[in-house]
Amino acid sequence: MINYNPKDWFVFIFRFTKADTFRRLLPLMAAVSLYAGGIAYIELNYMSVEDSKYIRNFGMMHGVLGFVISLLLVFRTNTAYDRWWEGRKVWGGLTNTSRNMAIKVSAMVPQEEDRRFFRLMIPNFAFALKNMLRENEDFTELDPVLDLKRGRHLPNQIASAIYSRVNILHQNGTLTTAQMLSLSADVHSLTDHTGACERIKNTPIPYTYSVFIKKFIFLYVMTLPFGWSFSLGFYIIPVVVLILYALASLELIAEEIENPFGTDDNDLPTDQICHNIRKHVSELLS
Repeated sequence: MINYNPKDWFVFIFRFTKADTFRRLLPLMAAVSLYAGGIAYIELNYMSVEDSKYIRNFGMMHGVLGFVISLLLVFRTNTAYDRWWEGRKVWGGLTNTSRNMAIKVSAMVPQEEDRRFFRLMIPNFAFALKNMLRENEDFTELDPVLDLKRGRHLPNQIASAIYSRVNILHQNGTLTTAQMLSLSADVHSLTDHTGACERIKNTPIPYTYSVFIKKFIFLYVMTLPFGWSFSLGFYIIPVVVLILYALASLELIAEEIENPFGTDDNDLPTDQICHNIRKHVSELLS
């Protein structure tokens, strides 16, 4: 995720990053500009006045379709941002649950060995969840406390180990029943956060809806040179490119943020959140 100052207008205007849609759309915009120029050349040089009177009415169709496509893109962008923001709330909840569990363990568990277990395993859960959402079995960020099995659900293994330790502490009398239930609720919250993240990641926008928007944008842009060339001449080329850039950029941005757990510039700062959890838990249980 890129950290920035939203008040720096001029910096945004003249700054291009790898996440900027201009670079990704540049080949397509070049092709569309040639296409629009070719249509304009044919209409302006080879079409008679009699033939052109029918094509001039295309502008009315674009006015209506422009309103429809704007509604679709607004809905598409809002849906993607809702998923991004929900993911941020889930990771905020994971941070709070980790801190609450560390505070409780600090007050309830006096043995250093048990405290060390929770000091390592609580942050391990966050790192394991991050790696699972990125489909990456990288164990280098995890403290080697457990013999974790590759190919299995990593957060579930860690949550199960934490709950087993809580149950053992209750059985040997270290924790009372009320304390055990309090810590068990935190473990339950960890699995709830995992399920929420999996729901966001594994439920993208319906395929047919996504395909329809792309087709609609393509047909809308491809038909723009017809009719408008008689009014704008060859100025239709930058107009069509600008409209393509605006519409396609909204779709690309929505595609990027609807899965907020990756490593794109606009994804959530899950790496930073995990390291903050490790730092805060270590401070509470050191």
